[in-house]
Amino acid sequence: MTVSQSPLAKRLTQSRRQPLLVFSGQSNRPLAQAICDNLGVPLGKSKTEKFTNDNLIVHYEQSLREGDVFIVQSFSTPVSDAIMELMLMIDAAKSASAGRVTAVIPYYSYSRSDKKDSPRISIAGRLMADLLQAAGADRVLTMTLHAPQVHGFFKIPVDHLSADVVLSDHFRKCVPNAHEGVVLAPDAGSIKRASQIARRLDSGLAMIDKERLSDTEVRPRALIGDVEGKTVFIVDDEISTAGSLVETVNVARSMGAKDVYVAVTHGVYTGPAIQRIAALDVTQVASTNTVLVPEEKIRAANGKLAVLDVAPLFANAIANIHTGESVSTLFS
Repeated sequence: MTVSQSPLAKRLTQSRRQPLLVFSGQSNRPLAQAICDNLGVPLGKSKTEKFTNDNLIVHYEQSLREGDVFIVQSFSTPVSDAIMELMLMIDAAKSASAGRVTAVIPYYSYSRSDKKDSPRISIAGRLMADLLQAAGADRVLTMTLHAPQVHGFFKIPVDHLSADVVLSDHFRKCVPNAHEGVVLAPDAGSIKRASQIARRLDSGLAMIDKERLSDTEVRPRALIGDVEGKTVFIVDDEISTAGSLVETVNVARSMGAKDVYVAVTHGVYTGPAIQRIAALDVTQVASTNTVLVPEEKIRAANGKLAVLDVAPLFANAIANIHTGESVSTLFS
């Protein structure tokens, strides 16, 4: 009995380019495996070990010669280990005569450090770009950079995916008459993303004007738009401690919001985030699987957490890169 191939797998099989090889670091192997399942290719064999002195060693257990290599690694906890492992995997792949190496970084955490906003600090987003290039990466594939200008720190091609399609489709499926709701941007920096999702839902749009007092403290000043009696969809790039989220939800509730849904690309959920979400007056908080969310965190959030799958989107992007097609067509 023959097993039928998916259209994506057939397209890759018919490609006459160098072999497609997908490997994963340790930060998010389930996402890497899901990407491979969508592509119809096996996850590559590699091994990472840590010596007693905390040094890492990476070893590929198959040939990479002339291969089109994609290495999946999110910059998630422990971030420094994840970054170092990725650098070693890129360097080892180049040393093993890989034809091309693409760093697939679903969550590029250092994109938050995109400018010198206080004296004597590093612009770490640019430094990470320099390190990836120095390690030998030929290309980068990432999703929802906190600061889009980080794209410009690279001298190699960067494909910047958006989760807007996934987030808006989720709202449309889980909320009846989603077009009657309002997409709420938690600050001015999120208004462009919120506007795009509002257009996809054909819904209203609102924004909270706020000022940031420190890395963990913000102060809302006003809500621009009308949310009274309406279902509100709060969208942002990520949730870390959920401090900003609590303030945004409280403002929306104080202005008469009926139901509140939250969707972000990266669910980092550090520190008190899960406890805050569990106690928050929201129907649901959804994030994608760019960051691995442990089951114990999902259970601790009183059923309010949902994880959305972006593996098909990454798989299609990888297929288009491999076959030389446009990645932007995925968002048409």
